Amino acid sequence: MNVFRFRRLGPLLLAASALAQEPAREGEMNGYLGVPQERVPLDFGGGFSMHVAAWPLLGAWPGERFQTGLFGTWMFAQLGADKPKEGHYSDVEGGLGWWRDTRFATPTPKFIMGGVALEFVQWANGPGAGKGRDWDKPSGKYGVAQLSPWVLWPPDGLNLAQGTNGELFGYGYLPLPLVEPKSKTAGADVPSGGQCWTLFLDTANFRGPVAFFTPFFFTEATVAEPRFAGKFLDARPSDPNRALQMETQYVPAYVATDEQGTLHARVAPTRFPSDAEGRSTLVHRIRSYRRDALWDGVSAWFAGGAASDGRVDGSKSIVHTMNGQGWSTWRIQADGTPKDERLDVDWRSFARPEVLEGHTFCWMWDKAAVRIAANGLATLPEHFVVVAEEGKKPRWRPAPADMELPLALRDVSFVPPEKKRPDPYVTPTEGAWAKPGPAAGPFRAELGDGSVVTYRWYRFCDQPALQHADLSLAERERMQKKVELLHRSWTKERAYLPTATTGKLASLDASVLVTPPKGFEVGYVPIVTRQEAK
Repeated sequence: MNVFRFRRLGPLLLAASALAQEPAREGEMNGYLGVPQERVPLDFGGGFSMHVAAWPLLGAWPGERFQTGLFGTWMFAQLGADKPKEGHYSDVEGGLGWWRDTRFATPTPKFIMGGVALEFVQWANGPGAGKGRDWDKPSGKYGVAQLSPWVLWPPDGLNLAQGTNGELFGYGYLPLPLVEPKSKTAGADVPSGGQCWTLFLDTANFRGPVAFFTPFFFTEATVAEPRFAGKFLDARPSDPNRALQMETQYVPAYVATDEQGTLHARVAPTRFPSDAEGRSTLVHRIRSYRRDALWDGVSAWFAGGAASDGRVDGSKSIVHTMNGQGWSTWRIQADGTPKDERLDVDWRSFARPEVLEGHTFCWMWDKAAVRIAANGLATLPEHFVVVAEEGKKPRWRPAPADMELPLALRDVSFVPPEKKRPDPYVTPTEGAWAKPGPAAGPFRAELGDGSVVTYRWYRFCDQPALQHADLSLAERERMQKKVELLHRSWTKERAYLPTATTGKLASLDASVLVTPPKGFEVGYVPIVTRQEAK
């Protein structure tokens, strides 16, 4: 190992004369882990599903800078030759993870829907959750409508069972024909499509549709930007060739230089689920669907035909083939380090990709560098040192076992000294929230993340999101009749998405699963109006 020693001044590199006195500098580890896949035909533009591992990346919440997703994807509209040259970003991303605005964080990840309207003018994370917390500027907080009568959606994110540790969380998005296409949007001569992209879950204790993006969430921006009309997911098929990555924006780290001029880093213990052999199974069976896998049967049902049981037809899907590769752009740097001085982690020095049967992605860990614990978690190296190889840019590599940490790094802490009591989420009490208003409630539920939610039952078409979806009363009433069909027929015990063929399924927090009050089983949905600390 050729240990690299720095001799010049700069945010990351210190003069040798000051090395012995240098304190630890706060920093971070960040970057992407990627899973390449073979391309599939574009006619599989009717949505996707997959199962991804859910686990506690860090043992303790490290503070408000912490932000990372677990493995997820970006679903864009399929545009082809109609793709604008610039300024048209809009998609569905989200997934499992932790975010800087998470108020009730625990080591267990949460799930958000993560829809993005044109160039991030607004985003929608779930019913009542979006960009910012100011209801005078809702910015996407009305962008998702509740569909399930059995699942509560807290504004802080959908809770998984505390202690989830490597189980597979199944989810996907498929369009449902809940609204009709429109020739005008908010009175302007721009169209809105009729696709309601709906989140389906496949977990151990809940299966089925939960919530959907209203078409107006995507099209509202076209009133001011008519050149983008008809180019979003409300009207277009999805692009089935999506990126599959884990996006990590911040894992806490500290950097210091020893007396010999060698640059060291200490990183918060970062874990992945693992079996005894050192294999982390992280992504399983990504499918893309033709639109007729669900849409045609449901559309015929709504038009008076035979009932659809809601099962997504796996024979009208394609399972993406992974090519056996995997890559990393993770890096470590002290705060303030210029971009051209940020150094990559030599990921392949302790991990290699593995694909099982072409459809399940894993990392295999080098047991000499990665600790495999009895609790099924592999802890990555915590002590890194910069190493130079001839002809290559220096990189961070796990320090040899006999190399000591610099004194400045030995007692650093990655857990904040105290966690502030989070402010509550509170929805408005006027307007669409009060007229016509809830039909039952309030009710309360205590969640595993230490919060309490207050929720009320609204008639489906009266929920605030749909009153802000550019729909007339007649249009909402037609939606109501369709959803009553769904509520009567699509039970929560039935499998909807093709399920996993390996591992165990993750569970939702049991407290987000509810039973409608008597008389509210069909045509009503629970809407969370407050979330606060216990």
